[in-house]
Amino acid sequence: MINQLKIGMVSAYPPSKTTLNEYGFHLTRHFHEKEEVTEIQLYVEHLTDNQEYETDSDKLQFIPCWQFNSMNNAFSILKQVRKHKPDVVIINLQFLLFGDKKVAAALGLMLPGLLRLFGYKNIVLLHNIMEEVDLTKAGLTSNPILKWAYGLIGNILTRFILTSNLVGVTIEKYVDVLKAKYKKNNIVLLPHGSFEVPPIPDYSIPEGPRQVMTFGKFGTYKKVEVLIEAIVEVRKRVDMPIELVVAGTDNPNVAGYLKGVQEKYKEVPDMVFSGYVEEEDVPRIFKSSTVVVFPYTSTTGSSGVLHQAGSYGKAAILPNLGDLALLVEEEGYRGEFFEPENVESLAKAIERLLIDDEYRNQLERANFRAAASLSMADIADWYLIHMDKLLTRH
Repeated sequence: MINQLKIGMVSAYPPSKTTLNEYGFHLTRHFHEKEEVTEIQLYVEHLTDNQEYETDSDKLQFIPCWQFNSMNNAFSILKQVRKHKPDVVIINLQFLLFGDKKVAAALGLMLPGLLRLFGYKNIVLLHNIMEEVDLTKAGLTSNPILKWAYGLIGNILTRFILTSNLVGVTIEKYVDVLKAKYKKNNIVLLPHGSFEVPPIPDYSIPEGPRQVMTFGKFGTYKKVEVLIEAIVEVRKRVDMPIELVVAGTDNPNVAGYLKGVQEKYKEVPDMVFSGYVEEEDVPRIFKSSTVVVFPYTSTTGSSGVLHQAGSYGKAAILPNLGDLALLVEEEGYRGEFFEPENVESLAKAIERLLIDDEYRNQLERANFRAAASLSMADIADWYLIHMDKLLTRH
């Protein structure tokens, strides 16, 4: 194993609120703890409003060099990589990392090929694949012609990404889908992993109302209307105070979504819309909840929120969707399932976990075991093994 390793990482990173910022933060933290990693160069976006990246470590260097929706991101990142010369570059990627405008997003995805062209080894962690995204439910388009166009563009962009030395995906099925379609052998499984594994929870019910919590960026394939209406139904059936907590913000593609929801359901009592949850507040949000609900209409890959729920020993209420069901099966998580967008089905699931303490506790313990069995510290070791092979092979 190489013991003097300079890692470059292209990722969003707090205080940026761009997608995958939390994953970039936690993966960096676990690399930082590895003795063989002597330097981490973070190729991050330029911040606005006088914000700054903060570190007290000589091992960690922030290099702001790209902007959301800039056409020049791939080249500006390449320029800095050529200047700082990391041994290997990790790209923490999903299709809209570099922008929600189509041309800017697409040009950013040329980065793996550019890096390789100039001789820099790089590993892409691809959090979603176009082949498994329901474009209608994900809020992109329902037009058949546009769907065909998105499919064609997605095919081209995926080929850009596959020019990387190694492409990791978070679900085993994605490995099979990409290998079968693109006939590439540089695709491997790199599971999501749990951000952190706190001490074993006490599994006691927090004092006060039973909190039903949902967490994320809402408005496309994550929608809260069905959850609010399910809570209204559950309150008619059970004799206990119930509070709904919507933790998170709008998806950038649907600005104003949560404000519209609040206005529509302003007569519904005991609802809390927390807004953006800072990293230090995440434990409090999870620990005070009784159950965590995933009101998804489709999925676009592995769920970081499910891994967080497991880390804090929380029971999950999950839609009966293919990728989430696969993740539950593959990684040992458990949950109470409901039919997507079905108020009655979701109400029954919530009711069962609120009133059946024994069953809920079984799910809580199973999810904590699953999270503890595959931590991000382990995933960082997976990366190091792949880096070692890349660097010694070449």
